[in-house]
Amino acid sequence: MKDFIAYIIKNVVSKPDDVNIEVNEGEQSTVIDIHVDKEDISKVIGKQGRTIKAIRTIALAVGARYGRKVRIEVIQ
Repeated sequence: MKDFIAYIIKNVVSKPDDVNIEVNEGEQSTVIDIHVDKEDISKVIGKQGRTIKAIRTIALAVGARYGRKVRIEVIQ
């Protein structure tokens, strides 16, 4: 899951080397923290949050296959 999310995020931002993904797994859920450059936050979020909503929807679908809840947070 980490590699998949990293692939998506790195293709959206202008500084892919500054992307850092942290995965914290609990018993039934997974929290994915996405650290990006200050300039790239708006690209990850998108207009009216559409980009991050789409990424979260994809992550939820993948997590549902494994019976896990997935939460994605964008951190500066």
